Amino acid sequence: MNTRAAVAEVIAQVLRGKSLSALLPEYASKVAEKDIGLFKELCFGTLRWYPAIELLLQELMQKPMREKEYEVQGLLACGLYQLMYTRVADHAAINETVAAVTKLKRPWAKALVNAVLRNFQRQRAELEAKLAKNPVFVRAHPQWLLDSLFSCWGSEIAIDIIAANNQQAPMALRVNALKGSRDDYLQQLNATNIAAQATQFSEQGILLQAATDVSELPGFSDGSVSVQDEAAQLAATLLELKPNQRVLDACCAPGGKTCHILETQANLSKVVAVELEGRRMQRVEENLQRLGLNAELVVADASATESWWGGDSFQRILLDAPCSASGVIRRHPDIKLLRKPTDIGKLAELQLHLLRSLWQTLEENGILLYATCSVLPLENDQVIEKFLAEAPDADLYSIEAQWGMKTDFGRQLFPTINGNDGFYYSRLRKTSQT
Repeated sequence: MNTRAAVAEVIAQVLRGKSLSALLPEYASKVAEKDIGLFKELCFGTLRWYPAIELLLQELMQKPMREKEYEVQGLLACGLYQLMYTRVADHAAINETVAAVTKLKRPWAKALVNAVLRNFQRQRAELEAKLAKNPVFVRAHPQWLLDSLFSCWGSEIAIDIIAANNQQAPMALRVNALKGSRDDYLQQLNATNIAAQATQFSEQGILLQAATDVSELPGFSDGSVSVQDEAAQLAATLLELKPNQRVLDACCAPGGKTCHILETQANLSKVVAVELEGRRMQRVEENLQRLGLNAELVVADASATESWWGGDSFQRILLDAPCSASGVIRRHPDIKLLRKPTDIGKLAELQLHLLRSLWQTLEENGILLYATCSVLPLENDQVIEKFLAEAPDADLYSIEAQWGMKTDFGRQLFPTINGNDGFYYSRLRKTSQT
């Protein structure tokens, strides 16, 4: 399949509400192997800068595209991304993008795509000057999210978050402690000329200087190492795992934290991993198999405990709650298009509902670790505050750490350029109800 036509179809599907991560595997398999890198770059880049690109398209076109022609919209966005943000020569970007119209079976749009891209070339300075004071154009984020970030965190932190969101995410690894040490694995990477360094906060973490295909990583297929951001690696340590404990990982896909729990404490009594979607649970199973680990996998709504919980209380629970993913936008730039301001309150209600439901499965003196990849307090501190106000047997178990920012009810990590993702953790301990 033509690379740019594939990108156009992916962008169109995202505009219709589908996620990039669900679309990428199917479309990557359709393009030539030598073009997969370019295909992914164009998908991620176009979506990363889409809020700004969309404003340019509004200036360059007389009327917006109808939904059935979102493929043309996607192709135009891809064309502008190439002209603005890549090293592709302008003439090549225009010619290849126009040629892709035929592959989309929309010959009527050939003149339109050619005209829009060439008009942008001629009018670029004027258009950029006109939009220079528009924060959506300057920061490439939807207005509602900009408003939230600035109001919650102030200008300095908000600007840093936005800058990190607009960069390509770094690639971090987690060394399997059951199979070797981080120092040994760093030596293996050095021997294969893969530049890397130890992460600052995770004892098993490694940050690669440049993204590398997993097939090039020593021992990846044998389970010596996994791909996981440093912020996500902090969960297993915060659980304070001990031998013979029963552990629940709720909302567990894709399974990175499930595997890390098992790597951290080899003598757990049981690990139950619950995930709502069977398709996503397949990823968990694949990760466990590659690492040679075992957990009890349950496809169910974690909050519907009556459908899957047998009554044996857990000493440790990890609730990696569904969230806005506002801390991992650089890994999922489609969030800028898909997430709406009304989603945040609904997600907070779901998060509180999960907390209430899972709390009954936690043993007295047990620990529940609440985690999100969000940077919005409505999903984080405010959820914990509401839960503590209504749960007399719940105490805040303070997290003392060198990473992130201390908040009233947990710790908040922000996405950093060439560093960790945005993440939130709060730790609760169950006390006697009397």
